[in-house]
Amino acid sequence: MRTLYDNATIINEGTSKRGAVVVSGEHIETIAEGSASGQFDEVVDCTGCIVMPGVIDEHVHFREPGLTHKADIESESRAAARGGVTSFFDMPNCVPQTTTLDALEQKFQLARQKSHVNYSFFFGATNDNTQLFSQLPANRIPGIKLFMGSSTGNMLVDRRETLERIFGEARLPLMAHCEDTAIINENMRRAKEKYGDDPEIWAHQLIRSEEACLESTQLAFELAALSGARLHVAHLSTKSELDFFGHNPRITAEACVGHLLFSTVDYRRLGSLIKVNPAIKSVIDQTALREGLADGKISTIATDHAPHLLSEKQGGAARAASGMPMIQFALPFMLQLSDEGWMTKERMVELMCHNPARIFRVKERGFLREGYKADLVIVRRTEPHTIAKADIESKCGWSPLEGQQTDWTIERTVCNGHPVYINKVGVDKQYIGQEITFDQ
Repeated sequence: MRTLYDNATIINEGTSKRGAVVVSGEHIETIAEGSASGQFDEVVDCTGCIVMPGVIDEHVHFREPGLTHKADIESESRAAARGGVTSFFDMPNCVPQTTTLDALEQKFQLARQKSHVNYSFFFGATNDNTQLFSQLPANRIPGIKLFMGSSTGNMLVDRRETLERIFGEARLPLMAHCEDTAIINENMRRAKEKYGDDPEIWAHQLIRSEEACLESTQLAFELAALSGARLHVAHLSTKSELDFFGHNPRITAEACVGHLLFSTVDYRRLGSLIKVNPAIKSVIDQTALREGLADGKISTIATDHAPHLLSEKQGGAARAASGMPMIQFALPFMLQLSDEGWMTKERMVELMCHNPARIFRVKERGFLREGYKADLVIVRRTEPHTIAKADIESKCGWSPLEGQQTDWTIERTVCNGHPVYINKVGVDKQYIGQEITFDQ
């Protein structure tokens, strides 16, 4: 099967140019300036469209196994396909946690049956599983997820001695959730004393405070610098944390869509729907994160896609579940941020496609290159349209972006050469993506 994507504006590796992409089977055969000649099974006219690499979302929680009442690999990979995401890395805090080799293999087996896009899984660090690090399949997983506070069970790792051992023994990249648990617990105690057992949602930013984030991020930076480990700090939420990044290529930072789109002023409108960990913070922090997209302090944009049922989102800072579904609408709203001048579209592609591939050493994905897997997305600027509940693919059935307008539409998502999503046709539910490989 040979397909010509013609008359496109191709955004890739820092350039934007008119051209054509020829896909043969699962791979990119040719990237041509102007048009391309030859015999094709299908010609897709991309006039007025951008063609870019498929998004690699390095940070998702698809909830399977164990929490499938609110999401599963099938439903959330369907949302990914509709959102232009061709590859995802799933986090280990499911049930059972992905902290053993058997649990890791179980997730791969599920994805081989259910995922509509390409997939891989982080392994979870605990207080007592570092002996498994040397046995991890380095060519199959992106890295090790480390919860430096702010988690449940044995995945909460906040003792200095244990952290030093993890940083010292990890040969794969460490992705760290950085919040100081002792500070959070004390803040929660004070908030409950002042406001009652379930403080209102605006107090979430005071409980999971700037200080809690900064203390933990500073410790992670120190441990990475001492050990030489590759460190990627997940979901920065404060202006103060940004000062650590942009200097050492082995220590990088992620911004998540929620922290880029929302600030504390949105609690009045959306309440617990935008409750996440770390908390959505001030307009000053939001602005600094947006500025970090262009100045090099932020290396990647991810979603931290984390569905819950609406019933689980009820309550305040203590009771409402933290997390929100974001994967389906991330790309259109990041294109919108680009239109507002926060970053060029070339930089957006670097943050959402190229840099996840570089940092985690993804093999033959994340770029439009001849011989690479044909993962690409076609987007078009359209008349403004409103996100409606009927649009939502995620099993939880809601989005904090419902009612918001965007003027960008995903026209087609191509995964391994296959059109897994076509606008006005839908997701090909029969298609199964591929396991991602890595050059670790």
